[in-house]
Amino acid sequence: MNNIEVIEGQMAPDFSLMGSDNKSHSLSDYRGSNIVLYFYPKDNTPGCTLEAQDFRDNIEKFKELNTVVLGVSRDSLSSHEKFITKQCLPFILLSDDNEEVCNLYGVLKEKTLYGKKHIGIERSTFIIDTEGVLRRAYRKVKVDGHVEHIIEYLRSL
Repeated sequence: MNNIEVIEGQMAPDFSLMGSDNKSHSLSDYRGSNIVLYFYPKDNTPGCTLEAQDFRDNIEKFKELNTVVLGVSRDSLSSHEKFITKQCLPFILLSDDNEEVCNLYGVLKEKTLYGKKHIGIERSTFIIDTEGVLRRAYRKVKVDGHVEHIIEYLRSL
């Protein structure tokens, strides 16, 4: 676990990960668009499903704001495919199974589940502007109202 602190106002760390469309995706591929890069713990779990559905249900607003939504978890591409199909998700999910990008963005945290400690993804969202600059970092995200806050923030850019 590597606690790197990404800093608002600086260039967002670039990366390449395989996506649910079986293509490699880099942040730099999306220059000219805003990016919502959201990290979530696990496909098909209650909170992650609600969050993905909220992004799905607001995808047209994101498009109007010249914004691409990319989800990242440590799940496999096959898990992502099932999640996308089940939830009709209209955006790419990236597989960070080796935790490289999770470490770049400092989202891996010690968690306790049923009394056992483990390392997991802390639900986090990063807003990256058209030039690749990190504009906003949301940590310890609560799902309710989060997507609406992101849309409001994007409208203010």
